[in-house]
Amino acid sequence: MPKVAVIFNGGTISMKVDPRIHAAVPKLSGEEIMAMVTGIERHAEIECLTFSNLPGPHITPEKMMELSIYVQKVLMREDIDGVVVTHGTDTLEETAYLLDLTIKNEKPVIVTGSMRNSSELGYDGPANLSASICTAISEGAKGRGVMVCLNDELNCASEVTKTHSMKLDTFQSPEFGPIGIIDNNQVLFYRNIIDKIYIPTVKIETRVDLIKCTAGIDSKMINFLVESGSKGIVIEALGRGNVPPEMVPGIRNAIEKGVIVVIVSRCFRGRVLDTYGYEGGGRILREMGAIFGDTLPGQKARIKLMLALGKTSNQLKIREIFEGKEYKNTNYDI
Repeated sequence: MPKVAVIFNGGTISMKVDPRIHAAVPKLSGEEIMAMVTGIERHAEIECLTFSNLPGPHITPEKMMELSIYVQKVLMREDIDGVVVTHGTDTLEETAYLLDLTIKNEKPVIVTGSMRNSSELGYDGPANLSASICTAISEGAKGRGVMVCLNDELNCASEVTKTHSMKLDTFQSPEFGPIGIIDNNQVLFYRNIIDKIYIPTVKIETRVDLIKCTAGIDSKMINFLVESGSKGIVIEALGRGNVPPEMVPGIRNAIEKGVIVVIVSRCFRGRVLDTYGYEGGGRILREMGAIFGDTLPGQKARIKLMLALGKTSNQLKIREIFEGKEYKNTNYDI
């Protein structure tokens, strides 16, 4: 029988309502949660491990890297066939993406959680856990990188995002759709992974910031971040990757001072491209030295830049990580 390590890492899946404050707080142990996943013993042997019991907003990039190292050690065990990680849904997509970028192992790694706590009707934690375990023991899940499993859908960590604050089907891949589903305990895959990049590092540069572009925004936030010691700035630009003209001097100042600037779009779907040549247009930003982040949302581009800067300070290598077309669909070791 295959063996799956379930690494409990907090989140709503481990919460119930405290009668004193009438709000959900971390309460359940991993063993208590697994006791609700009835019948799973007929499919896999389960080993419960506890990494943390933190709510999603308490997870930091440093903690994500610690989790990556922890998961990699578990994956190295010969008796383990796959790993399931629980996580708070607020930052789940960022942790899953960091794991995907830093783990190079054929064994499946599935990240899951729940949208309802154990005190609510329709608590979805046990169902998400059982579907994740079924995925972790599936032969078809091998070599696909880290996947996110909730509501019987599988999404690539590099593509998935939380789209709704409360719905059970909140985790979706807006650009490409799910990679597969779980139906009657069977895992069905519809397509292969579109983009897989590996960044071999155990270091992370946390001095990376994110700015959301809005109409009329100027350079003061960029200048403040540069003066405060930021090593990288991700800008969620407008449309195809354009910014208001008042933002251009700040971007130029940042790049001239060695700060890596990555441009992504604040749009829900689509990639950035240097299509426009007016002041603040993508062509001007690229000529200044800004790096384009393809279809990544700001929060994931920030994680990727943190890892890239943890590995190298060479701007050309960082540009290759974000823009190198020859490395698409491959594992790229820096």
